[in-house]
Amino acid sequence: MFSLERWQEIFETISNNKLRTFLTGFSVGSGIFILVILLGVNVGFQNGIEDQFQGDAENIINVYPNRTSIDYKGFNKGRRIQLGNDDFDLAVESSDHQLEYKSPMYRIFAGLITYKNESGNYRVEGVQPDFQFLENASIIEGRFINNNDISSNEKYAVLGDKARKDLFKEEDPIGKSIQISGLNFKVIGVFTDPGSEWDETKAYVPISTAQIVFGAGIDISNMGFTLPKEKDYDKALKESSAFAANLERVLKEKLLIDPKDESAINVYNNIEETKEIYLVINAMNIFFWFVGIATLLAGIIGVSNIMLIIVKERTKEIGIRKALGAEPLSIVGMILHESVFVTTISGLFGLLFGLILLEIVGPYIELDFIQNPSVDFSIAISTLILLIGAGAIAGFFPAWRGARIKPIDALRDE
Repeated sequence: MFSLERWQEIFETISNNKLRTFLTGFSVGSGIFILVILLGVNVGFQNGIEDQFQGDAENIINVYPNRTSIDYKGFNKGRRIQLGNDDFDLAVESSDHQLEYKSPMYRIFAGLITYKNESGNYRVEGVQPDFQFLENASIIEGRFINNNDISSNEKYAVLGDKARKDLFKEEDPIGKSIQISGLNFKVIGVFTDPGSEWDETKAYVPISTAQIVFGAGIDISNMGFTLPKEKDYDKALKESSAFAANLERVLKEKLLIDPKDESAINVYNNIEETKEIYLVINAMNIFFWFVGIATLLAGIIGVSNIMLIIVKERTKEIGIRKALGAEPLSIVGMILHESVFVTTISGLFGLLFGLILLEIVGPYIELDFIQNPSVDFSIAISTLILLIGAGAIAGFFPAWRGARIKPIDALRDE
């Protein structure tokens, strides 16, 4: 219940002890500020490590066709397997897992790309919009392929930055017309790839357009999928392995491949190669949370000590209150109220200062192993709630000690 007298009492106590209140609040506020900064740097480390360790999505599952190695249902071994649009659709429809990104691909290894007097042989890959995220391609100019481009069979191309430099030099390529194997395409975007410069020597076009202009029909070269990321490596491996096993089984049934044939369909699960990423990230999470919480705990202990001093100073007052009939719970509430108030206000200031600092400075930090440090808002709110709970605990024990003082002993206190 709201009590105006209680709030007046709290503000009077604070105004009479400005320095003590400031130092108490500063210790708590600086603690949560440091925790927020550490959590932000932790996210920045994760971003940097993921970028350094691999070029493609860390949890990508790729499917490549090959030749059969076992006779099966009248087909001789050595039969070449060809994937098609219907195989990709079946793979998506038959999955029991929620897919994050998915895309088939049709590849031309040496497509002649020409712009004015410049030309060269580059990989040309017909893809769907999700392929940008499977490949971790970042658009630096223009845009990537979208669903309208696919449905309309647009002759659009997105160039790798190396291909753009080779063909256009310093000229802006967006909106310009290039020729791919003698056919006109409009450049709509330029991308970079964290894998290597070699990954930037290619052009992406809508897969529907590639299948038409290159006479592929419904053929595709391979397909890729990702599942939503898991923080725990063992869970991520279990989920991706189950998806990959089901995917291989479904495709073998449709394409009439012996279930024991291990060469006809190659399902490459990249998650198996990224265990070290999970181990490093988990270790960093533990380290940063430990240091941050230890810093915050030091501030909370300071609050508890200050509350003990407050109880000592107000011993005679507490004795008078009890002699006049005050209940122990009212004594606890009086001290606890002040503790929670000081902790909450100072913690809120520290939290907001940390978030604002990360918001302003974070986007400009682009080091090798730290990129765009930030903190999720839900984590920040959870941290504040944790702080308020800790402030209540810090104030409870001194409050309970004060409530147990006998009135006669309190009145004798000097």
